Amino acid sequence: MKTSPSFSLALAGLCAAPFALLSFNETPKTCCTGHPAQEVPPGCVFKTVYEGEGIDSAFVLKTPAEVLSSENRAYDWMVAAQNKDGGFAAGQHARQEVMDPHAVPSDPATTAMVSMALLRAGSTPDEGRFASTLSRSTEFILNCVEQAPQEALNITPLTGTQIQVKLGQNIDVALAAQYLSNLMGRMSANDPRQSRWLKGLNICTAKIQRAQTSNGSVQGSGWAGVLQSSFAANALESAQHAGAEVDAKALANARAFQKGNFDANTGTVATDAAAGVTLYAVSGSTRSSAKEARLAEETMERARKEGRVKKDAPVSPAALQKAGMDKDEAERMNTAYQVYNAAKARAQANEVVSGFGNNGGEEFLSFLQTGESLIINKDKSWRNWYDATTARLVNIQNNDGSWNGHHCITSPVFCTATALLILSVNNDIDALVAQGATTAK
Repeated sequence: MKTSPSFSLALAGLCAAPFALLSFNETPKTCCTGHPAQEVPPGCVFKTVYEGEGIDSAFVLKTPAEVLSSENRAYDWMVAAQNKDGGFAAGQHARQEVMDPHAVPSDPATTAMVSMALLRAGSTPDEGRFASTLSRSTEFILNCVEQAPQEALNITPLTGTQIQVKLGQNIDVALAAQYLSNLMGRMSANDPRQSRWLKGLNICTAKIQRAQTSNGSVQGSGWAGVLQSSFAANALESAQHAGAEVDAKALANARAFQKGNFDANTGTVATDAAAGVTLYAVSGSTRSSAKEARLAEETMERARKEGRVKKDAPVSPAALQKAGMDKDEAERMNTAYQVYNAAKARAQANEVVSGFGNNGGEEFLSFLQTGESLIINKDKSWRNWYDATTARLVNIQNNDGSWNGHHCITSPVFCTATALLILSVNNDIDALVAQGATTAK
């Protein structure tokens, strides 16, 4: 299958972005839309950054007018797609021709993706433009989690959904965990519902960890199972940040599996679990190495300032040991740093971004992973990625405001939610930077 002309045109500028590290100085606080704190519009959720750290104003990007217009059309379409039970539906893999979102049963994976998109828009279950929609979708997800048998690895009796067949049988629990972590971070720590959300999150993380195989991947891989494993790793990382019960060894194994799909020295990509598509594998490698790569960078920056290493010393195992890490940690962080920097460039190369050859839900998910990785790492090149990727998405939006895939995950609900998470990722800069924060030695 060939890429459409508009799709190819929008890809053109991706590789030209220079990759550079930022130094971050204290700046006036801004809300999720980039407004100064004293001008925060209704529904905007302000997230403070780790240890009061400021974000350079050059890192923040106001949403362009054409993107806002695209988002608003998509939000209207998506809210109308909610089912009476509060959930959202992708439909069965065996019936991909069914595009009516109300003609198929709600599933937790799709509902979680929509819910995360509405959170990123600035709403909560209590306040904002989508409060009512989020309140109902949150209840749907919690009911799925709470009613699932303890011994089950997933949180739904549904099988054969588009998302499960293409990503993995247990993708619902990973995406539900990601949503609950995000929700907890948006709401007051004193909210009496936090205990219920945390209990649900702990149920999900326990299932994710039980489903982990010896190599760090997740059981029940689908057509592009590397993405299920990548989202499971993301979910454990977010859950740990939210205070859930996460086994540090399980998280380390999940990250190691993702990093292992890319050899930074040779550029070789393991695509056996990625349906042979390089994009799916390298976006997961980038996302799962971003936090550790940032720790390596920040540790080295501090060591340079303190004179423990030379001012021009590159990241290496030896330099990281001089900066204060033990040998094993230095080796691990150096690997993450090298994988991140090589994989992020590969993930944005024109021939890789084309993915399967045209747009499917897996491509949208991969773009999302790459963008979030760049922000978590405080990588200035995220703005170049954002400009190119949002231009591509705006150009291929359907007339009714939705997006749908042209292969594999074709669901308009799932694809629209993922596209919105990409378009509005600049709303979550504070939260993503905070999630990637670690303590440099």
